[in-house]
Amino acid sequence: MLLGVTLGFTAVVPYFVMKRFLTPIKSRLPPWLRRLLAGGYYYGHHAGQWLRLWLDGRSASTAPVVFYGKEIPASGAIAHGGVIKFQRMQAQFPNTSRRFNLLYLVSSSLPEDARQLLWLARQKGAKFLWNQNGVAYPGWHGPGWEATNRPLATLLQAADHVFYQSQFCQRCADQFLGNPTGTWEILYNAVDTQVFTPAPTDPDPQHLVLLLGGTQYQFYRLATALNTLAVLTQSRRDVKLLVTGALCWTTAAIAQRMAEELIQQLQLGDRVTFLGAYSQQQAPEMLRQAHILLHTKYNDPCPGLVIEAMACGLPVVYSHSGGVPELVGDSAGTGIAAPLSWDQDLPPDPQAMARAVLQVAERRQEYATAARQRAIECFDLRPWLDRHRQVFQELLTR
Repeated sequence: MLLGVTLGFTAVVPYFVMKRFLTPIKSRLPPWLRRLLAGGYYYGHHAGQWLRLWLDGRSASTAPVVFYGKEIPASGAIAHGGVIKFQRMQAQFPNTSRRFNLLYLVSSSLPEDARQLLWLARQKGAKFLWNQNGVAYPGWHGPGWEATNRPLATLLQAADHVFYQSQFCQRCADQFLGNPTGTWEILYNAVDTQVFTPAPTDPDPQHLVLLLGGTQYQFYRLATALNTLAVLTQSRRDVKLLVTGALCWTTAAIAQRMAEELIQQLQLGDRVTFLGAYSQQQAPEMLRQAHILLHTKYNDPCPGLVIEAMACGLPVVYSHSGGVPELVGDSAGTGIAAPLSWDQDLPPDPQAMARAVLQVAERRQEYATAARQRAIECFDLRPWLDRHRQVFQELLTR
């Protein structure tokens, strides 16, 4: 590692050259020169942080001092995936990049220098915790899934303690990453149920409002929701769909055009509203605009969106795959049967989803009450933070 830091300093010049002068023309450079300059850019960018961590040593405190491997955006900033859980930890366990005694990383928001950070943490005598979400598998990742999993396997197996976000997450990890060498447990994601609360009144008494939440990384998720909406319009004239997040399965312009063309083809007119990206501070109000969460993603490992929606009193109609059935349980929504496949993603059938929406809509208040209650009993933020504190203290006394 010392050699890496030394190389990092020798790479400062190519780092700044690459950043200032060569980035605009890098596509025209020979491949060998691009690789050389990329290495210089990488080491030059991280050398200062690595050296600082090397010299800082470990915190002398017996209380948890946690580093999450990267800068954590403020709570009002837009964030995705694993970063959100670290945002929620800041009040009790602020991000400390200097003299930390715990390094805590999450698989779904991995810093690019994670393995170097782990090495430095070990030299400081810091403990390492790993939060395991999903893995790469051929069906959704395509070629190269093995390379994507390789660093995840290294870090999981090196961890002093592993939090699996669901039983499904553990099953995936056992199959594709291997078994942990340290202690482990299943700890579902959490939500602040005092912030994520149901709407005080019906957000739209004239319509049945469905929500497709999160960021739209895959076209089939939006297509399934739109086709479900089209089926529903055959029996209900009052149904609408809200879609959040960026459309980013391809370039923004192409994705928007694909969405508009499908809406036109299905004759959905003004029944679909795109809300765009949102921050965690905006999330409760966004969720309160809808009556039912339509979750079309296949094999979703442990979506925080589902837990947040339930806390806001939204029943969930979902693909009965991944970790979502563990979250929703028997009373907070209805799942569409789905076989397990690692070789392809299997979107839920829009006809079946539409039938499930109508079933939930008939007893919506009953489902809504059950969803809210389940979020409070199983996924509240305070016990989740308490469990982290217990594990942190246990590791520091080993």
